Amino acid sequence: MKILEDLLDHFTLQDVPVRDVRIGAHWTVVLTRGCGLASTMAEPPPHAGPSVRGVGKLTEKGAAELMKLAHSEHFMEASIGMATMNSLIEIEEDKWSEANAFDILAAHGAGKDVAIVGHFPFVPKLKEIARNLWTIEKRPQPGDLEADRSSDILPRCQVVGITSTAFINHTLESLLELCQGAFVMLLGPTTPLTPLLFDYGIDAISGSKVVDEDQVLRHVSQGATFQQLHHAGVKLLTMTK
Repeated sequence: MKILEDLLDHFTLQDVPVRDVRIGAHWTVVLTRGCGLASTMAEPPPHAGPSVRGVGKLTEKGAAELMKLAHSEHFMEASIGMATMNSLIEIEEDKWSEANAFDILAAHGAGKDVAIVGHFPFVPKLKEIARNLWTIEKRPQPGDLEADRSSDILPRCQVVGITSTAFINHTLESLLELCQGAFVMLLGPTTPLTPLLFDYGIDAISGSKVVDEDQVLRHVSQGATFQQLHHAGVKLLTMTK
């Protein structure tokens, strides 16, 4: 993906050591200059997927090398790569707000056709506000549409929210191509909190900044969901174009 390639080029200006790598049930954490989060994605069934290369020695690699795993077709490696990228981003908090992603989607999506790629807890509430709302998922829950419906649904929508796990499964660019003319928000803890994303047709970005490394490491290692992690050392930040 060009968007991923450009981000990797931007954040490999200097290398820094890797202090720690933790892969929890739901979240992956990498510590370099800062602490970066990404969703943990693994290929089912649990014992059939490929092994993470260099496991046990990942902290012996530099951040630039580890970040290149974001290209990997092995989703767990790509999770490590995205968490590494997020650990390197220096976030100027005064340029961000703590506005809730739901509030922004609701403001833009009221009375309009809305699609959400990924299943988020706010979907039922947003459905009450939108004219039509479709949820598109690779692992659909009841009421969701299969991922292959994206090409039918996204071009019809005026507002689209896309999970940032699309970086990990390498579907982001193909999804953005279907959203021409729509207001697009990229959201979720995997989101790189950088305005560079505005150059690729994204209008709003919402993600997470780790403010307490110790709490986050402890909770991720013990299987925390994001609802639990949100109250354990993570701050939600949003920026619009």
